[in-house]
Amino acid sequence: MRNIREPKWTDFIQQVDPDIITGYNIQNFDIPYIINRAEALKIFNPVAYLGRILKTPSKVRESTLQSKQMGNRTIKNVNMEGRIIFDVLQVVLRDYKLRSYTLNNVSYHFLCEQKEDVEYSIIPDLQNGNAETRRRLAVYCMKDAYLPLKLLEKLMSIINYMEMARVTGVPLNFLLTRGQQVKVLSQILRKTKSENLFLPVIEVRQAEETYEGATVIEPKRGFYKEPIATLDFASLYPSIMIAHNTTLLEKPMPGETEHHIILNQPGKAT
Repeated sequence: MRNIREPKWTDFIQQVDPDIITGYNIQNFDIPYIINRAEALKIFNPVAYLGRILKTPSKVRESTLQSKQMGNRTIKNVNMEGRIIFDVLQVVLRDYKLRSYTLNNVSYHFLCEQKEDVEYSIIPDLQNGNAETRRRLAVYCMKDAYLPLKLLEKLMSIINYMEMARVTGVPLNFLLTRGQQVKVLSQILRKTKSENLFLPVIEVRQAEETYEGATVIEPKRGFYKEPIATLDFASLYPSIMIAHNTTLLEKPMPGETEHHIILNQPGKAT
């Protein structure tokens, strides 16, 4: 019985034929675990084909993602041709700054809900117990699947990411697994194509000389009775754009009429 769970799970994926597979930390744990476990049990072939191209097996590959926003992270990539793995953990890591990124904490923060109170150490005992203990374990598993769906609905993540993919011209999964540069490059390529231009590919060598960054002065630590001024802006670029009525594409020139949106009543613009 234990050796047929993975093929049954694959059959379920093929039968339901989803466009998007979601969960919490499924990209780095759940799906790689199932594939690696099936390989260890010598049932790799029936489990490997999770995509829509049945002759292309799904494999686990590790890669390092580097970005200024999130630093260096080692992630696992699983290819599923024709399907998108939309991991809620990756969405929350990218878009929100929280104290803890466990499913329990994230669900409580956004939904005021939490997981079922089941310690990991007692899961084998619940599975090997009676019908009532297995029912408790089933409820625990269902809640773990339910909470990521509620988070996606609450945060409107799929809608937001689909629109971002539409605007930037990159695949949906690139928004979760790649940095900012690919989005900028995609828009440049879109523009060059419309202008019948080519974007040259230039081999960039590591620069021998370094450049000096901003001056950073160590603070004088201690207790101050008077407020200390900090020469920094909160949301610098949006503040400048609002102050000067500019957008990313244009700025009013001297003598031009500036157009502003004025709210006479909440929700009504003139």
